[in-house]
Order: sequence, then structure tokens, then C-alpha cells
Amino acid sequence: MAINSSNSNTGGGLEGVIAAIATAIDATGEPDCARSTALARFLLAHGCDGLNVLGTTGGLPMHRLMVGTGAAALADAIALTRHAADLGFAAALLLPPFYYKGVPDEGLIAYVDRVLTATAAKPIPIYLYHFPVQSGLPWHAGLIKRLLDTFGHCIAGLKDSSGDMACARAAATIAPGFKVFPSTEAILPEARAGLFAGCISATANLNADLCAQGWHTGDATALETAVAIRKLFDGKPLVPGVKALLAHIHRDPAWARVQAPLDPYSPAERDGLANLYDGLRARACSPAMAASLARAL
Repeated sequence: MAINSSNSNTGGGLEGVIAAIATAIDATGEPDCARSTALARFLLAHGCDGLNVLGTTGGLPMHRLMVGTGAAALADAIALTRHAADLGFAAALLLPPFYYKGVPDEGLIAYVDRVLTATAAKPIPIYLYHFPVQSGLPWHAGLIKRLLDTFGHCIAGLKDSSGDMACARAAATIAPGFKVFPSTEAILPEARAGLFAGCISATANLNADLCAQGWHTGDATALETAVAIRKLFDGKPLVPGVKALLAHIHRDPAWARVQAPLDPYSPAERDGLANLYDGLRARACSPAMAASLARAL
């Protein structure tokens, strides 16, 4: 069993608006590192306090980045988590091993134990990734408490993509210092009040500046617009939609590419989405902000 640790690198600097950043791909389907890194720099300069990344982002401030290392195979999760630590990421985001369903809590505790034991020589703070719709396995409140009792500060927090706010609120009250990041911008007022550490959101690729105003100043109008932008994807595929709008925002059609089995939006869908987005932006954006964004783009 891994030793309860007061790991000196607790990932304590991660808070606020964190974008689950899109990964660009080139015409062959390979990761497009140049575009992805350019987007990362743009987001960090325009409102994001940190990034949740999957891909190569050399030259970026690693203390503001967490990276997904969960995998169906334990050996893969260990290898990825070790690599994240070697590269200097602030934290690793760990899905449960998602191939087998109905795994007992003892099995998940053993999985975390093996990851922590294998990375003990160069530890990295672990954030649990709770996304049961996709993984089929929950990091539920009772299990989180057992993990914290066993492994202490090695388990730094939780990304909650369940959409169940009661679950997120319960997780946020398990232990002092345990950081919970729901996946929607709408919780930023609760984060400002101290319940959550912030949000980790895919749509922060598109509305980071508005989220930042909501987080740092409590600007209700900016936050309302940020949430309205998120709602553009209600009932629609999120990742292809985010990429379609990135292509529009950055005037770069290559951003609309998605990897199979995802399917890109049609030209008509992209145009309709872009018009709705521009309309929301026009109502929310001050002249000064509009000028700043125009210069940045």
C-alpha cells in the first residue's frame, strides 16, 4: 500500500478558469502541435488560469497545466503518469480503468495505489476524473473519502464531469483542501464563494475572457454570456462544435478537423453556430474588449 504522503507539489496553484483545451489535428489525423500550442498561449493570455491538456505543449508554463493520464490498462496509466511527472506537469488527471464495469471500490483503491507506488520516486498530484457516463465507473464521495484517508494529499482534487451538482457539492465538502472543479462555467459564483476551486470546461476554449470576468470580478453579465455560449451545444456533439467555433474564431478552417469516430459539423451547422456565437458576443463585448480580441486574433 502506498504511504500517506504530504507531497510538496500539491497542485495548489491550480484554480479558477481551466480550459479542457482542444487538440488540433493535421490533415493526416496526427496531433498538430503548432496549432495546439498557439491556442494554449492564446487561452492563457485571454482569461484561463490553467489548462487541462492532451498533447505536446512545449514552452508553456507547466505549473498551470494538468494532463489526462487515465487509461483502461494499468500499465498505460502508470507510464503516462510517470511521463507527466517527468515533464513537470502540475497534476495528472486520472480516469478510473474504464474497460471493466462494476468494479468494487477495493479494486479502484488498488488501482490508485499501484499508480502512486509506481510514481513515488517522482510524485505528481493526482486529480480524479469523475465522468461516469463515459467511464462507467464513478469516483463517488464514499470512495473519495477512503482514498483521502489512505493516500492523503497525493489525491489533490476532482474534475466532476457528471453534471450532477449534488455529487460535486458533496465531493467539495469531504476534506479541507480537496479541490473540486465542476465542468461548467455556471458554478463560478459558488467557486468565488469558496465551495469549488473553479471550473474545468471545454467551452472555455471559446469564452475564457468572459469566464475570467465572472471568476475574478463577479461580473454577472459576462458570466451569463459565457453560460449562454455553453448552451449553444445543448443536445449537440460538444467536441466537433467547439472545434467548429475555434475555426471561426481564429479564422483557421483546419481547427474544424476532428478525429474518427467523431464527425465534423456540416458547413450549414458551422455557419449557424457561428452566427449564434457572434450574436452573443456582440451583446456582451465592450468596445475595449472587442478591440483587444481583434488585435489578438
